[in-house]
Amino acid sequence: MPMPQRIGAIVTIALGIMLAVLDASIVNVALPTLADELHTSAAASIWIVSAYQLVITMTLLSLSSLGDIIGYRKVYLGGLVLFTLMSINCALSDSLIGLTLARVLQGLGAAALMSVNTALVRLIYPKRRLGRGMGLNALVVSVAAAAGPTVAAGILAVASWQWLFAINVPIGILAFVLGLKYLPGNCGAENHKFDKLSGLLNALTFGLFFIGLNGLAHHQPLWLTLLELLATLLVGLVFVRRQLSRPFPLLPVDLLRIPVFALSIATSIASFCAQMLAMVSVPFYLQRNMGLSEIDTGLLLTPWPIATMLLAPIAGRLIERFHAGLLGAIGLGVFAIGLFGLAALPAQPSYLAICLCMFISGAGFGLFQSPNNHTIISAAPRHRSGGASGMLGTARLVGQTTGAALVALVFNLLPSGGTHACLITAGGFASLAALVSSLRLTQPRPL
Repeated sequence: MPMPQRIGAIVTIALGIMLAVLDASIVNVALPTLADELHTSAAASIWIVSAYQLVITMTLLSLSSLGDIIGYRKVYLGGLVLFTLMSINCALSDSLIGLTLARVLQGLGAAALMSVNTALVRLIYPKRRLGRGMGLNALVVSVAAAAGPTVAAGILAVASWQWLFAINVPIGILAFVLGLKYLPGNCGAENHKFDKLSGLLNALTFGLFFIGLNGLAHHQPLWLTLLELLATLLVGLVFVRRQLSRPFPLLPVDLLRIPVFALSIATSIASFCAQMLAMVSVPFYLQRNMGLSEIDTGLLLTPWPIATMLLAPIAGRLIERFHAGLLGAIGLGVFAIGLFGLAALPAQPSYLAICLCMFISGAGFGLFQSPNNHTIISAAPRHRSGGASGMLGTARLVGQTTGAALVALVFNLLPSGGTHACLITAGGFASLAALVSSLRLTQPRPL
């Protein structure tokens, strides 16, 4: 691929992923304002965030499978169009129902972007430079995730909440124009048909899992939670059995038979669970235990994403020379040290001690993420890149959803020592992820 086209394609993917990831966190800051202006309760306003995340979780694998069939470029550009149009709808909404429905469809557009972005990276970069592409992709995700609250605060300081969504429109249009010109196409497998029943079973499995975990965490009646989790298990078993008999499975069970792929997915789930346990619980510690303001909290959290941003591109280059199992084990070991360090801080620690532990945690996470993503994508056959990309995103969402639910559960069980317990648990998950990553050293490096 000529260098100008590669740069244009990279910019297109970066803009799309930035929109999808940023919109997952940018609304959080404005929820109190949205609840007031839409005349609804704080609890009900949570659906503005949850609906977006839930739809992504339910549709990611289906859209990645569709990308394998009709081409990644088509799915990505379609996602950009839907996301941009629904951003306009969100900005024009004047009721909770209207805004939530627009967020549902916006989440579908975001899922399309997330489902095939790493598959497109594989098309853009030559095989020997794929690690660098994964490093850049991890960098964009880290920047967007870290910038969400800051961007939201800046917009709300000068404009109304509607601009949280309206700002997406010019960026989405620019990304679409660039994508039409620069994104590479792939032939896909148009002789295969999309499995609609598998898509429905996939949505039900992950939707019920998401709802059941949140119900467990928020003291929903135990019988209802058990019913939801039982339904998840039963529907999930039917879903998996159907995939085993399909020549082109939506859930890539064929890829999970590849040991290094399965181990990398397990590593990703455990590590993102640890990440969410820490990132959700630490702000409560800083504000409620130490009495810090939201601004101080944001500043003390900043060393984590900065360290990840610094290490992700470096790790992307190191994967060209070292085994991902080794890099992942070292990175996740450092990650665990940072998390246990946060748990061991005294009641009134210095700002320097907090920043140091946050930086160590972020550095370890950055060293692990790019090599792990590289292994997940490169371990799959090229024509199954969409399935691998979808599993990468699904593993991240399952880990983050589980981590967030565990935080709520621990806080309900331990009102006074919840943060400490969450950080210890996070360190445990990071240590488990490091162990699983080290098991990959027995497997050959994907070519």
